[in-house]
Amino acid sequence: MFDEGQLYSPVTTGEDGTVEVHLADNHPGLHDPAYRARRSHIAAAAINAPAGTVPVIDYTEDEHRIWRLCQEQLAPKHEKYAHSEFLAAKHRLRLPTDHVPQLDHVSARLRPLTGWGYRAAPGLVPLREFYADLGARTFNSTQYLRHGSEPLYTPEPDIIHEVIGHGNQLASPRFARLTEAAGRASLRLETEDAMKFVADVFWFSMEFGVVKEHGEVKAYGAGILSSFGEMDEFGHMEHRGLDLADMGTLAYDITEYQPVLFCAESLDELDDVVGVFFDTVDDDLALRLRADAAAR
Repeated sequence: MFDEGQLYSPVTTGEDGTVEVHLADNHPGLHDPAYRARRSHIAAAAINAPAGTVPVIDYTEDEHRIWRLCQEQLAPKHEKYAHSEFLAAKHRLRLPTDHVPQLDHVSARLRPLTGWGYRAAPGLVPLREFYADLGARTFNSTQYLRHGSEPLYTPEPDIIHEVIGHGNQLASPRFARLTEAAGRASLRLETEDAMKFVADVFWFSMEFGVVKEHGEVKAYGAGILSSFGEMDEFGHMEHRGLDLADMGTLAYDITEYQPVLFCAESLDELDDVVGVFFDTVDDDLALRLRADAAAR
């Protein structure tokens, strides 16, 4: 699940209004016409939804089965590998385990906890739009599920990643604040280079962040905690300290397990380093940090 990349399938709209999702050559659902049609139908619902509304998806029993299986398989791994902050947020959010929730239902649970809500997206959202929405406590989420032939794997972020990973994370006031700060940072940035720097720090923190707790390295990143395979692997990867210049410039392959992770000594250090960075970064600071990395 979310094991080998974060590759959104392109979505196009024809002159006649027909919406089509174009799956990659290695996608498990490529040769399944029913799945391809389902993906296009769900994408069209997001595209055609009236402004300010989230479409209701009538999920199939097969889609509910995939959700149940993933919840069942992820739960013991969360107890073993997730930081207690994530676990406490997960218990507060109380996502259903027996059916795929509607995004509006997840929002209704999140808002009393941290003020966050969801917006439906057909696929990839432009970087600045995605981060600007984070600054307004709105998370753009897909609504489709991975192909049933490989229920514990997805080559792209589906609703399981967006909700079980990010939704549980956003139920924590601490993690919600960090995510919002990253979004607000984007509004101060003029250059795309600085925007990319912030997005890469976000990748190595809110997506693939780890932190020490009682002498053990625990995960808090949504990319790790929504991945059945990544949770078994992150403890064996190279763990570096929180170095912003390194985090914002390190090359990474989104189609592989992350071989280098940045480990905070505590959640307080995460706030002091990553949180303060998101709160204060501007184009000049991003440029200086990038230059610092290049000079090493």
